[in-house]
Amino acid sequence: MGKGERTKTKSQSAREKIKAQQAAQAARDRRRRIVTYTTAGVVAVAAVGLGWWYAASISRSEEATSALAPITVQADGSVVMAKPGVNAPVVDIYEDFQCPACKEAERVSGQTFKNLAAEGKAKVVYHPITIFSQEPTKSNSVRASNAVRCVADGKQWMALHDLLFENQPPESEEGFKVDQLKEWGKEAGVTDPGFDACVTSQKNADAHLAYSKKIGDEQKLTHTPTVKLNGTEIDNQVLFSPSQLRDEITEAAK
Repeated sequence: MGKGERTKTKSQSAREKIKAQQAAQAARDRRRRIVTYTTAGVVAVAAVGLGWWYAASISRSEEATSALAPITVQADGSVVMAKPGVNAPVVDIYEDFQCPACKEAERVSGQTFKNLAAEGKAKVVYHPITIFSQEPTKSNSVRASNAVRCVADGKQWMALHDLLFENQPPESEEGFKVDQLKEWGKEAGVTDPGFDACVTSQKNADAHLAYSKKIGDEQKLTHTPTVKLNGTEIDNQVLFSPSQLRDEITEAAK
């Protein structure tokens, strides 16, 4: 083999070696990119998962921790739930039995209010009102509110209160019918022999509407649910987050 041929062979060998090195480097780079993308994907999935877990944890409803605090039905139609001697902080709940947002607030955070009252950490005052002016929602609301006003026993009142929200009719339909209200009263444990007649006659309807207007004007209510802590409205984001709601109320109790 001549000198020129040997030189040519060496040059080809060097180029092939460089190509092989470049190919190996490219393969290593591809592996690094795959690992980087995979790791980033795992981190992103973990972040999404953590966000979901956090959102779920703050919106998780509480379980009942003990028996209800004493419940007293007031002459004006409001209802106080508090342990003896607990006068602060005061949580006022303005709600309409026909209001879908009130139903959701009760589902999500209702037990938190009950637990805090049972723990002696708050005085909770319920104010059933009618905020609707259109039909059939207005009449539905009035019939339901009249029915709870027919109950004098605190535990029975609360049981019927909960049943009304659980069985809330659609806003576009006539609901909370007299026969239904009587049946739910029995389910709530109401034994007063005058309950059925009170529901049928809507004995308390006028008083309820007068109270709704009085409270609405005094508190400047524009929506339900409206929940106030020592007179200041609780933000909806907190209201629908039981853990944040508990923190805000217990902080006010200190």
